[in-house]
Amino acid sequence: MWGSPVGRPMVKPARHHTRFEKARIIGARALQISMGAPLYVTEDELREKFSDELIQLYGVEEAKERVVLDPMKIATLEYEEDKIPIDVDPHEEEE
Repeated sequence: MWGSPVGRPMVKPARHHTRFEKARIIGARALQISMGAPLYVTEDELREKFSDELIQLYGVEEAKERVVLDPMKIATLEYEEDKIPIDVDPHEEEE
């Protein structure tokens, strides 16, 4: 068993991802999440990041017990916090 993935950081990319690489990484991770993969962020991190949205949807009291379930939002948060262990294979351009 691999244990809990929460807290294992992604390896910093050698270079900044292009918008296409970022979209591919987030999309692949969102698909994994939608299929039931363990999350790399905690429920508390999700509540903190999306608290305004949860309050608008459920009200102040109920928002404390709810969590965001949208795989794209979760994957985007994981990407922004460098917690996704997915990277692209950079290749050098041919001349």
